[in-house]
Amino acid sequence: MATASADERTRRRLRELREQAGLSLEEVGRHAGMAASTVSRLESGARRLTLGHLAPLARALGVSVDALLAPPERADPRVRSRAFTRHGNTFLPLTRAGAANGMHAYKVYYPAEERLPTPTVHDGHDWIYVLSGRLRLVLGEEDFVLEPGEAAEFSCRVPHWLGAVDGPAEALAIFGPQGERIHTR
Repeated sequence: MATASADERTRRRLRELREQAGLSLEEVGRHAGMAASTVSRLESGARRLTLGHLAPLARALGVSVDALLAPPERADPRVRSRAFTRHGNTFLPLTRAGAANGMHAYKVYYPAEERLPTPTVHDGHDWIYVLSGRLRLVLGEEDFVLEPGEAAEFSCRVPHWLGAVDGPAEALAIFGPQGERIHTR
């Protein structure tokens, strides 16, 4: 793989720093004294990045010009998170905040307790993969039992509910922002 040029690295770093700070193109442009479209074109390479752009962009991002020019540090790729319990289920986050376009992965422990299904409806899409035990999925008017090794993918606009069957169960779950908010908060 070819090494990125200093220009390419700086453009990538500009976008990374902006996204890490949670700033929009408009916000960076306003603080740097340039149009949002200019910032966008600088990040994409559609406009030539000059030395005159560096100081205002660095100031808008709250970093030094050196930080803007420096290659990104290699972060520890391991996700270190703590499990938490919501709605009787235990969630272990497997992704960091801001990962994968807002999608978040969890290992979910469903206890063996008997519960009446209480389906919810919200925007988004959920994906579940059963690791151990058996999971009951109530999806609209249908009722499914998922065995280890089975996966289910469904629109969250359909009333849905998950619970363990005949003992505890564990699953991997991927939620979009709406599903994460409903299921884990």
